[in-house]
Amino acid sequence: MLLVVGLGNPGEKYASHRHNVGFMAVEALAARARADAFREKFSGMWSRATLGDEPGVLLQPMTYMNESGRSVQPALAFFKIAPKELVVIHDELDLPFGDVRLKFGGGHAGHNGLRSIMSHVGTGDFARVRVGVGRPSAGFRGEVADYVLSPFDAVERSRLPDILKLVTDSVLEVAARGFDAAMNVRNSRPKAGKKQAKERSEARMSPEPANAKAAEDKPSVSPGEKREGE
Repeated sequence: MLLVVGLGNPGEKYASHRHNVGFMAVEALAARARADAFREKFSGMWSRATLGDEPGVLLQPMTYMNESGRSVQPALAFFKIAPKELVVIHDELDLPFGDVRLKFGGGHAGHNGLRSIMSHVGTGDFARVRVGVGRPSAGFRGEVADYVLSPFDAVERSRLPDILKLVTDSVLEVAARGFDAAMNVRNSRPKAGKKQAKERSEARMSPEPANAKAAEDKPSVSPGEKREGE
């Protein structure tokens, strides 16, 4: 049995924030898995679901981000679920927006939700689904914490349904195949064949026509900023 936890902050004020993408993902997973209605317990909202062919539990801690462990630990204990069967979905500054990556174990990288879970559970040996939100652009005014506690912009919101589907696909793959197999599939990058690589190489060497449309500039990011949670 898996315990799938989406991290976020409770309340309408935070509902659309980047920091709440874990909450959004659990809600998407609940709809896709036709989970039971969410109920209040473990200082959070939880639901039973069938993930693939396996029973599972979905949880949204209502403790605020930096106390997430106070919700996760009693849920693990109640359902007698080992930490290795815990899957935590969280926002990740160090991945570009839209990237979804699986990771098992490791540190908290300054994410206060992970920090709290590790403190209460007593280990970092659990699965994470890291949902990239990117770092703030050079023109962003405020701290990194202000960035994650701000809403997705219009372009990002238009992409969220596809990103949340990637997240739910990843969780269902973990349930069906186990974490290692799911990670090998989901974290793999498709490799270009020789023909495609040659075409790209030739395209880079070819002069651009004078009337070609300029590529859209990508916003720069501020390197080296410390990762902060709520």
